[in-house]
Amino acid sequence: MALEKDEYDIAIVGGGLVGAAIACGAAPGRRIALLDEGDMALRASRGNFALVWVQGKGLGMPQYGMWTLRAAEAWSRFAEALAEQTGIDVRYRRPGGFHLALSQDELARRVAHLRTIEAQPGMPSTGHEVLDPAALRGMLADVGPAVVGGTFTRLDGHCDSLRLLRALHRGFRAAGGAYLPDRRVESIAHANGEFTLRTRAGEIHAGSVVLAAGLDNARLGPMVGLDVPVRAVRGQVIVTERTERFLQYPVSTVRQSDEGTVMIGDSQEEAAGTATTPDVVAAMADRAQRMFPRLARVKVVRTWAAQRVMPPDGCAIYDVSRSHPGAFAASTHSGVTLAPNHALVLGPAIARGALPAEITAAFGTQRFAPAQAA
Repeated sequence: MALEKDEYDIAIVGGGLVGAAIACGAAPGRRIALLDEGDMALRASRGNFALVWVQGKGLGMPQYGMWTLRAAEAWSRFAEALAEQTGIDVRYRRPGGFHLALSQDELARRVAHLRTIEAQPGMPSTGHEVLDPAALRGMLADVGPAVVGGTFTRLDGHCDSLRLLRALHRGFRAAGGAYLPDRRVESIAHANGEFTLRTRAGEIHAGSVVLAAGLDNARLGPMVGLDVPVRAVRGQVIVTERTERFLQYPVSTVRQSDEGTVMIGDSQEEAAGTATTPDVVAAMADRAQRMFPRLARVKVVRTWAAQRVMPPDGCAIYDVSRSHPGAFAASTHSGVTLAPNHALVLGPAIARGALPAEITAAFGTQRFAPAQAA
């Protein structure tokens, strides 16, 4: 049941996958407000590819690889708990996942990338396999002759990300949380142990505040003594008409939904905005039909673009403010994969008033200080 007042224990800014997961985990026994900008927001959560992905994570930061693996191992239990609590099946599946290469050079670079990650001290093995075309066709019968090989990790999977977002919101409200839409935060003040968040719809007062507002964390962070250096990386997506089931496994750039539509996403652009561009869409479509020639006969029904929330090193940011006690920040481009960690680890920790020291030591913004000073 939503609260009818503007004073809360914790105000969480951002109603996307990151904010909603943290809110869901923090809500039991606390007065929590989840402030959402509204449907005119950039909405990275509505533009993602819905992969639960371990393969290739952690270069330069093995802690991030371990954090990702921890989330992936918790995903089955997490999905079951959400279904029990909310009645929503987020359609999580973990058959393993592929990354396909269209040239020997691509394959060599991919293998070298994975081996470099797993050679890092403290990095657990993800058990990736390198497969030749014959081995690939034993698992992906429709793979095309242009594919020269690929990598496979049994730890990878996918889900329905829109169902996930809906389930997190329903679970949050069922635990007594207050969802406050159309509450873009204009300013945050801190005095006498209380945060005042000003929105066009009025003020919200809270003992703690969590910034989980995606790219807007860069604007909001300094208001609570935090520098959150995130940038936009645009990704474009193609969705086809429904077609007969041919793809039982997610591929890093192609996946088939339970409804039979095929999603194609192979774009990482250092560009702002959410406009699609014909050249990128055409290049993605060409690569996808070379991987799976049958896609050349399937109609495209929709394209869109969204902005990833990208920290400088591509890993996650979780931090606490030293100057404004009770202020937290969470930023990542991996809101689907890391959802169990956000709900089961970060949310309860924030409700208790502090993040574990090992999390802030690994994922705090202090790791960017030398580069910024230089």
